[in-house]
Amino acid sequence: MHYKSRNLAFLLIFLLFAGACTIQRNPVSGNQRLMAYTWSQEVEIGREVDQEFTAQYGLYDDERVAEYIDGIGHLILAESHMRREDTEQQFRETEFFFRVLDSPVVNAFALPGGYVYVTRGLLAHLNNEAQLAVVIGHEIGHVAARHSSQRAMRQQLGQIAVLGGAVLGQELLGIPGEPILNLSSQAAQLIFLSYGRSAERESDRLGVEYAARAGYVAEEGAAFFTSLKRISEASGQSIPTWLSSHPDPGERESNIPQLARDWEEQGYEQTVRNEEIYFGILDGMLYGENPREGFVDNSRFVHPDLAFQFPVPAGWQLINERNQVILISSGGDAVMIFRIDPESGSAQESVRTFIAQEGITVDNESTARSSDRFNAYLADVTIQQDAGDLRALVYAVEHNDRIYRFLNYSAVDNFDNFKADFNAVTGDFDNLTEPEILNVQSVRLEIVHVDQPGPFKNFLPDPLPTGITATEIAIINQLELDDTVESSRRLKIPKQ
Repeated sequence: MHYKSRNLAFLLIFLLFAGACTIQRNPVSGNQRLMAYTWSQEVEIGREVDQEFTAQYGLYDDERVAEYIDGIGHLILAESHMRREDTEQQFRETEFFFRVLDSPVVNAFALPGGYVYVTRGLLAHLNNEAQLAVVIGHEIGHVAARHSSQRAMRQQLGQIAVLGGAVLGQELLGIPGEPILNLSSQAAQLIFLSYGRSAERESDRLGVEYAARAGYVAEEGAAFFTSLKRISEASGQSIPTWLSSHPDPGERESNIPQLARDWEEQGYEQTVRNEEIYFGILDGMLYGENPREGFVDNSRFVHPDLAFQFPVPAGWQLINERNQVILISSGGDAVMIFRIDPESGSAQESVRTFIAQEGITVDNESTARSSDRFNAYLADVTIQQDAGDLRALVYAVEHNDRIYRFLNYSAVDNFDNFKADFNAVTGDFDNLTEPEILNVQSVRLEIVHVDQPGPFKNFLPDPLPTGITATEIAIINQLELDDTVESSRRLKIPKQ
């Protein structure tokens, strides 16, 4: 009986495993191995999640920059395994997309199936086209080596004996929140995906290979990882959270020049830097957070373009995204989400549309006023979740012909601990009237040509732009404050 039960369990696990994986070819190695998805599935996943990402975070609105990145991307792609004669046709014919996200965060990443992203924050930290080529090559390497599908396969292997397990990403910020944030489970998995150090090292190797084959001075890529190390040190962390699964930046800083020399020894001449062209692309680029789209000022969130404000409770972290503002409690156990509701004609309609969704129980609802002047409507509700019910305050307010809606929630047992903060934020939503904030200007990069040599700190703007330090400006130029800048060098100087 024990023998039969053991065989039955093995058969069940085998059937689950067989239905959750496929044997597929790796374009980089040419070998076949277990993957979580077929290539056509990877392409479809990339297409769907790309739509979510671009809607959520927004593309940088500069056609000149977009065309430049797309051109460099396809130049590097042509040297990759995805375009080689001995690569399978399905890979060679896959269309790639290269996008610039309108984010000040220093990051680059790729989605399966051919979607590569760089942020404007990353572009500001590079000094030439060769450095960009290595970064883009690294991300193409993730796609070519099918790291997403391999990583998902390892996750399935780790979960294969668990029946009815929760979907990865079901818990966000410590409480069940992914459905409320309107992210698909597929997007949530990819957002929180960690490739692991071996995959990152492989992509480093591929990034250098592809850049070198395209004629770029691939060793230049090491300077970017020097900048990452300095960003880590400036933030007071040994390594930023988003790099926790990556090799140490110092390791990559030393390995990349050796990888570049290996390709030089194989006869690949590396001469292209294109610094002047690259700096021309950066000239005038938005730098840092765009204050016109909102920022925190003296414990309140202010939005100059839309002329509103609301308080930010002490200890809460604020994340300002393209189509929403998220506030997270210090313990990560409560969340406020603020959005424009473009579909509703009144505050009451906005709240009632939201609470009409399946799984929401209304405890009470009523009219309200924000700052004793703006029509509002609120509902206290319970939201059923598999991982534990949530209690939420759904609050909408009418302001300047727009409807804004807050969704403030926590686990049911914790709600009373945050109720005062929830009510303070919604109840004190108000007009923004100060001219100095309403007229605040964005910070943009200005390319300065050095005529006379001198210490870098002598070239800093006076006063410094709001919220930007001298060290930060030195880092984006890959210099120290006391470094001597030679004549004819170009510098990236943020100006407001």
